[in-house]
Amino acid sequence: MAYDVDLADRLRETLAEPDVTEKRMFGDLAFMVAGHMAVSVSGQGGLLFRIDPEQTETLVGDPQASRFVMRGREMDGWLRVELDAGATDVDLTRWVRHGVGYARSIRPK
Repeated sequence: MAYDVDLADRLRETLAEPDVTEKRMFGDLAFMVAGHMAVSVSGQGGLLFRIDPEQTETLVGDPQASRFVMRGREMDGWLRVELDAGATDVDLTRWVRHGVGYARSIRPK
């Protein structure tokens, strides 16, 4: 399944900053901030965020969010969030802030 193009367009508008780039990865479209992935539009639906690992437990308390699972293992610091192109701007911006904030906290590549 291809990623949600409408959701990708909304992310482009939300992330319109000079240090944000796009990169196609594994059927997804990742948005990189200072060389680090902040958010990806998933080919499996929804969004994938890289977050501060210490915030994982708190953020998975939201019914839209779950830990990202890779090879059967739940990953702290990575969230799958069930949003689509119909998500409110408030919801989208709230989640994007987590991914961008963490990417900006890491030394640029």
